[in-house]
Amino acid sequence: MAHKRKTAGITGGAGYIGSHIIADLLERDVEVFVLDNFSTGNRRNLFEHAHYHLIEGDVRDPNAVQAFLAHRPDVVFHFAASKAAGESMVDPVKYSDNNLRGTLLLIEELVKAGIGSFVFSSSAAVYGDPQYIPLDEKHPRIPANFYGYTKMVIEDTLEWYSRLTGLRYASLRYFNAAGYDVKGRVRGLENQPQNLLPIVMEVAAGMRSELQIFGDDYDTPDGTCIRDYIHVNDLATAHILAMEHLLEKRENVTVNLGSEKGLSVKEIVEQARIITGRPIPARVVGRRPGDPAALYASAAKAAAELNWRAEVSDASKLIESMWSVYREIKP
Repeated sequence: MAHKRKTAGITGGAGYIGSHIIADLLERDVEVFVLDNFSTGNRRNLFEHAHYHLIEGDVRDPNAVQAFLAHRPDVVFHFAASKAAGESMVDPVKYSDNNLRGTLLLIEELVKAGIGSFVFSSSAAVYGDPQYIPLDEKHPRIPANFYGYTKMVIEDTLEWYSRLTGLRYASLRYFNAAGYDVKGRVRGLENQPQNLLPIVMEVAAGMRSELQIFGDDYDTPDGTCIRDYIHVNDLATAHILAMEHLLEKRENVTVNLGSEKGLSVKEIVEQARIITGRPIPARVVGRRPGDPAALYASAAKAAAELNWRAEVSDASKLIESMWSVYREIKP
């Protein structure tokens, strides 16, 4: 009997994380259908491949979503969302429109089309300020920003839809995604990055004059905030395992995706100076409101349920893989 090729739909597939997952899906002979409006996606992240199909459109447009789902993918991965926590507090309409309205429309159309498996790009932002660390999945969800709230609402909606319609879902709670493809398959830069590592790289590449460090008086060994950075290749592997889990076991799964190790801002900057050979000027400024001193994951549940572990998320791999892309930039 002929082998039936798996099919996957990816919203936001020209973005930073989506494009890395597509590279892995294509290597596994999965046929991919991409929906992207290129508001933050990068056309450098499109693939020329017989099993790659692009639908240019918006997840909030019912016609675009229906055209995307007409291909009846076995599983849909959803990455088309806004993700800057600070911005969500000053422009909540953008986040309710994109992250809530857009995702709810997608889920509704998914159910109408009878597509049964959904992989949701969630976030550790659902937890809010840590009551203990490492953060595990039992930690209370009390988001400290509107972005985290939008992710929590969709998680809860998926639980209801699963109960009522049989939709199977994986909610993957990312910590800080970073790094670039260690195989060099994805070279398009992330658009309007808000996170520490790409900003460090922009300073190293001469795209910014300096790095701002938001506070150096936290209760941490060097006074700067500690965060859990997860390499985008490790994230991609987790998504493939989540897809297989949904298609084979037909069970829902909600897990943290983190390295289980914390790196401070100063540790990142020092390591980046060594690897890039650039000075990377940094200036300490005031704390940002709502920044906890330390935040890192327990990923024991992902290990138990998906057989997943972070493999390339140490500081040197994160920075080396990013610098391989940023050092080509002419400021």
